[in-house]
Amino acid sequence: MDGKRHPSSFQQLEKLGEGTYATYPCTDFLSPRPCKVFKGRNRQTGELVALKEIHLDSEEGTPSTAIREISLMKELKHENIVALHDVIHTENKLMLVFEFLDGDLKKYMDTHGDRGALKPQQIKSFMYQLLRGIDFCHQNRVLHRDLKPQNLLINSKGQLKLGDFGLARAFGIPVNTFSNEVVTLWYRAPDVLLGSRTYNTSIDIWSAGCIMAEMYTGRPLFPGTANEDQLTRIFRIMGTPTERTWPGITQLPEYKPTFSLYATQDLRQILPQIDPTGIDLLQRMLQLRPELRLSAHEALKHPWFNDIMIQHRQQQQALQAQARSYPSTQGSYESF
Repeated sequence: MDGKRHPSSFQQLEKLGEGTYATYPCTDFLSPRPCKVFKGRNRQTGELVALKEIHLDSEEGTPSTAIREISLMKELKHENIVALHDVIHTENKLMLVFEFLDGDLKKYMDTHGDRGALKPQQIKSFMYQLLRGIDFCHQNRVLHRDLKPQNLLINSKGQLKLGDFGLARAFGIPVNTFSNEVVTLWYRAPDVLLGSRTYNTSIDIWSAGCIMAEMYTGRPLFPGTANEDQLTRIFRIMGTPTERTWPGITQLPEYKPTFSLYATQDLRQILPQIDPTGIDLLQRMLQLRPELRLSAHEALKHPWFNDIMIQHRQQQQALQAQARSYPSTQGSYESF
């Protein structure tokens, strides 16, 4: 990313999308910006890439969302986060060159699922990869803030990677005051919906829980149409919180004493497709009180992932044994 490349270094092949709902989304609802995303090819190497073009206003300059996305993604190098290869800045255009992935989780569910629902082992694999990506972000003090199936990119090998960091924020201690206009409505945490501006990593965990449930059913768990409707749909299943169950809730800006009172429903009845251990993990992610949600790091250690962790350990051991057998090729295994 030395700025020496020119847009002509890449050949545009086909348009992947335009606007918020593209595979590599390019606007957000805070500061929409004309943008197009193309599948492209590096003319020198032949490598396929995704070219995200952001058109610049001569008076406004480079949008803050683009600067934020670039600065964060330059730091976030992980196998479950989409890689930013290059940034090309011209007078009237900013081009972000990303690694190319075949599609997103929403399209994968539509094409590979049974009316959108995926098989349990596939869901577990995707959840493990999703939480690894989230954990890496949080360890590096970054909140994604817009996790949804359309922003989780998948390649032909079944690798899942977090994409679209246009709404991401770095955070520090003490917790900063953030905007509550974040996260697509269906995946937005109740504390954010209630107007909290002091949220933390727990908002990404709530989104991950919503995504997990959706992979099992093929349908969003809380498909609200507006803030209050979204809260109502959450309370109908998770129960309406009170000052006793959530101390301080009545002080949040969007809290209304007129909220209908709903009893907590049994997620095993709502989602019978999920095994008991998976339900336990889901319940720990979908806690109404943000401080009760487990962290991504804790989630990765949950017993639901035991078989995946054993499999990964066996793969690591096999690779290490292979490296010992062929010392000259050891360097090729460092990426694992």
